[in-house]
Order: sequence, then C-alpha cells, then structure tokens
Amino acid sequence: QVQVVESGGGVVQAGDSLRLSCVASGPSYSRYTMAWFRQAPGKERDFVAGSRGRFGSTVYAESVKGRFTFSRDDAKNTVFLQMSSLKPEDTAIYYCAATGRNLISSTIPLMGEYDNWGQGTQVTVSS
Repeated sequence: QVQVVESGGGVVQAGDSLRLSCVASGPSYSRYTMAWFRQAPGKERDFVAGSRGRFGSTVYAESVKGRFTFSRDDAKNTVFLQMSSLKPEDTAIYYCAATGRNLISSTIPLMGEYDNWGQGTQVTVSS
C-alpha cells in the first residue's frame, strides 16, 4: 500500500508563487508514476502535471504550461509542484496521485490510472 501526503497549500494573491510537496511511502518509489490533479468547486478533477519514474518525461496540462514546474527528489520520495504567476482560476484542492506502474506519456493524465491518492491541499488565489 502506497501512501501519499500533500502539503504546501495556502492563500496567495494573483501573480504570487507557491510550492506544493507530496511525500510517497512504499517500495520502489523511484519507479512510481506521480502526478498532481486539482479540483475546483463544482468542477471535475483535472490533471495538472506528472511524470513516470526516474528519467521519465514530464507532462503538463495546457493551462499550466510555462507557469508550473513538476519535479522529483527520488532520494526523499518526494515530488513537488512549483506554481508561479498564479491566477484566481488556479484556486482548487490539489491532489497528489501515485501508481507503481510506469505509465506512458499519453496515459499519465488519466485519473483512472492511479490507485493511490492523497487527502488534498487547498490553494486559494485571490485577485
């Protein structure tokens, strides 16, 4: 059983930056595909960014390209989401997701591919 725990959410103003962290526990972490999703009030959960195991390429949603950066620290079993130039429409609960499978790039954005989810961390961007 893999456990994932997010942290780093908060309330910021438009244009500010924020970094989210997600720690995953479990064997062979470096092979996990990890991703961030978000869910705004009244909307479905959407993919934000993710990458498969070590040396895997990173996939981003179009809405965050150039503003958000996904990174991994495999030594610490941790992934990060560095968010810059935040907009009010980035307001959402951000969820970290993990799977022990090395997904191909086209399936990284698919929610159904992940079987381990964190509890979420709230990000609020005021205008």
